[in-house]
Amino acid sequence: MNALLQRVWIGLAATLIVSLAAVALPDHIQIDDDGRIHLGAPAPTPPPSTTAPTPESTSPPLTRDAVDEVIRTAVSSAGLDPAQGRPTGAAGANSNMTGWMTVREKTAAQSEMNTICADLERQGWTLNPNGDRPDASRSYKRGGWHLLVSTRGKTLAPSTTSALTDSQTYLTLTGLQLNLSDIPLPEITVRIG
Repeated sequence: MNALLQRVWIGLAATLIVSLAAVALPDHIQIDDDGRIHLGAPAPTPPPSTTAPTPESTSPPLTRDAVDEVIRTAVSSAGLDPAQGRPTGAAGANSNMTGWMTVREKTAAQSEMNTICADLERQGWTLNPNGDRPDASRSYKRGGWHLLVSTRGKTLAPSTTSALTDSQTYLTLTGLQLNLSDIPLPEITVRIG
């Protein structure tokens, strides 16, 4: 049983790291719908039927406190009480990372995520569609920060290790401040699953 739990935690950690890296480095890491991860490859050219992403505004760098307030405002816009969820980073512990999460019913989570995303766009955050799945996660950037809004949960862990019921999922907002654009990455294709 310990070996199974260890593999689950390693899988969860790898998934989280790759997802966050894909948000932070969209030009270097892409995740296809079939689970393939592409490192260092240029972003695929969108089909002519999709709209091109808008360039990030030249907003001044944001502080962690400002990003925390953005998260509280976006969560409130969805009719949720930010105090009812829990922060994913301790205040003052790491000034380059923050977030918020709560357990929601799957039937409501998608609508709440859409409202949160609309509020982020209203607040001037730029949608970053590379690697996103509109029904599961969306990423945004502004002022040196990257925000991932996600409704993923139950599918990442076996039901024996998850506190979620089959009708629940996590609604999360994860903020990272990264400046890794100078680091060249080799072009590698990895298949997971």
